[in-house]
Amino acid sequence: MTAVEERAGAAGADDYEARLQAFTGVELVPQRRGSDPVNVPMIRHWVEAMGETDPVHTDDDAARATGRSGPVAPASMAQAWVMRGYAASVAPAAGHSPFDDLAELLAEGGYTSVVATDSEFTFARELVPGDEVSVSEVLESISPEKRTGLGVGRFVTTVKTYRDAAGEVVATQRWRLLRFRPPGRGPEPRALRPRPAINRDNAFWFDAAREHRLVIQRCAACGTLRHPPGPVCAACGSLEQDTVEAAGRGAVHSFVVNHHPKHPAFDYPLVVAVVELTEGTRLITNLVGIAPEEVAIGLPVVLDWLDADPELSLPVFRPVAGKGT
Repeated sequence: MTAVEERAGAAGADDYEARLQAFTGVELVPQRRGSDPVNVPMIRHWVEAMGETDPVHTDDDAARATGRSGPVAPASMAQAWVMRGYAASVAPAAGHSPFDDLAELLAEGGYTSVVATDSEFTFARELVPGDEVSVSEVLESISPEKRTGLGVGRFVTTVKTYRDAAGEVVATQRWRLLRFRPPGRGPEPRALRPRPAINRDNAFWFDAAREHRLVIQRCAACGTLRHPPGPVCAACGSLEQDTVEAAGRGAVHSFVVNHHPKHPAFDYPLVVAVVELTEGTRLITNLVGIAPEEVAIGLPVVLDWLDADPELSLPVFRPVAGKGT
């Protein structure tokens, strides 16, 4: 029986809080040495990536001019020297560690989501090329359950101790995570369709669409029908206008099938067509109720309505019964 199990058992095996707190002071990660000693090439990559310009990190003469024996690693690189690397991080774990046990216990309580909240470093000395750095990690505390903006959770604080080859402490890091219980959610609401650009010239058309009426703008002077709506009749120049209600029948004049880029408000593949109404005007719309490979120029179609959301209704067209699929 491990020390953790003994402490948890003394307080009662069914006491979840006691089982959690039994990990306090436990070494979660035993001393582990980094894969490579501190070296100038890795320091150079780091300072270039971080935009660090102090020459004491890469230039021997500049470092000696400050009284140092040679280049030194940036203090914030301490953690970098003990990172396991990609290959090691994806390799199957060897055995079961106290860290794994704690993670499983937190998951048992529903605390399955993680976000880092704080990292506090204390540096004992600068690291120099040739230093071999190792790290161990001990659980310092687990907070009582707290309600946060992300959900109910606990702050888990550990202390990582960094040592050199002689076992001397070179840095410590207090690392705090919020392990939280994600709030229960139903299906994500569907994204809204992009909003049309509504102005004084076309607002009447969208107002009618919300009532499931497909209207066509008409010049009040010469009777010419036009779509999309506009302020001036192209035939006679009149600014006077009214509308007529379309019969809702037409034919496919042209079409495209969209696959990419995908927008979450639409189903794909998306058939976008120019439909010529029996009244003679054309409008861009979606075709529904038909497979893309069944669409053809001249296909007879009939009006239907898509209520995209409470604020937006749009005309769509589907094949006349017996046409297409």
